[in-house]
Amino acid sequence: MLSALMNFLNACLWPTRSDHHHQDGGGGRQDGLLWFRDSGHHVFGDFSMAVVQANNLLEDQSQLESGSLSSSSSAPPYGTFLGVYDGHGGPETSRFINHHLFLHLKRFAAEQECMSADVIKKAFQATEEGFLSLVSNQFQTTPQLATVGSCCLVCVISDGTLYVANAGDSRAVLGQFFKSTPALGDVHATQLSAEHNASIESVRRELHALHPDHPDIVLLKHNVWRVKGIIQVSRSIGDVYLKRSEFNREPLYAKFRLRAPFSRPLLSAEPSITVHALQPHDQFIICASDGLWEHMSNQEAVEIVHTHPRNGIAKRLVKMALKEAAKKREMRYSDLKKIDRGVRRHFHDDITVIVVFFDTSLVVSRARGPAVSVRGAGVNLPHNSLAPCTTAGAS
Repeated sequence: MLSALMNFLNACLWPTRSDHHHQDGGGGRQDGLLWFRDSGHHVFGDFSMAVVQANNLLEDQSQLESGSLSSSSSAPPYGTFLGVYDGHGGPETSRFINHHLFLHLKRFAAEQECMSADVIKKAFQATEEGFLSLVSNQFQTTPQLATVGSCCLVCVISDGTLYVANAGDSRAVLGQFFKSTPALGDVHATQLSAEHNASIESVRRELHALHPDHPDIVLLKHNVWRVKGIIQVSRSIGDVYLKRSEFNREPLYAKFRLRAPFSRPLLSAEPSITVHALQPHDQFIICASDGLWEHMSNQEAVEIVHTHPRNGIAKRLVKMALKEAAKKREMRYSDLKKIDRGVRRHFHDDITVIVVFFDTSLVVSRARGPAVSVRGAGVNLPHNSLAPCTTAGAS
């Protein structure tokens, strides 16, 4: 109830931007709460991006980087990097990841002179440690930072290989086109990301195995499984109050503090990583926060991409999700669009979608191509804005 009230008050305090439609400095466009980049070119083909904001402060952050993947720009590896960072409890962690993870990845890639699962894993770890240091330095003045976290989905395309790393419940889905299998509708969806959400039975089993001294490590509250009854995701960057016991004390607000002590982290920042050798039938990949997947299946998403023009396809996926969200509430899409951020969160989550197409001839050619850097955007507010304290970070 407090969360709903705070969101409503914040929506009233901040002026609406729903009538604005302008060119964004990053090459995208803003239409009310929807930001989009209809088309662009990366090293290995085309891409499309879109973000719709629901929270008062956008908690989803995203980026596409293409060209050199090394801090030594004249050295390998080359390729395309995608990041979708779905924050919870506030935007601070997802913003931090957006500013640091890719830089860490380039540093480790330069050291190894190649891209690898190990490079990506080290980048996740360095980003986690950096945010932990930030929280530690500011804990006495801004204890709320300890309760903010973010899911983190990364895809890297380099040297004919697709790497997918995920911590949390965002999702990467590969669209594969098989001309010889019309029974599948020609296009097939293959999920490449492992999800870490307590609603999944295997995740609950993993948590119980890791924490035998905590029989309440997962609790069913209001018909939703959550770690310690607090948060749905079992892996994230941030959420340090559930990882380090030294933050489970004052000046952290009492409602966030756990009664039972813990000696090892209750959540993990280690990503699950899939390595996939790209084949000619691999046509595109959809990387999106769980806000999209709440409203459509993997197969529905790849069929939409496959049967519509590439230009604006990410925006189309977002709009299809919004129409489904409106339908679930028995309202029209046109009426949903009129609801401002903050209040909008009661109807759907922030949604980020990046669609990247693969040109097979370029994927195998080790092409370098021009450098491209795009970050998803929302309603412009100061980057040091701190989200109002509402509830514990829960995806």
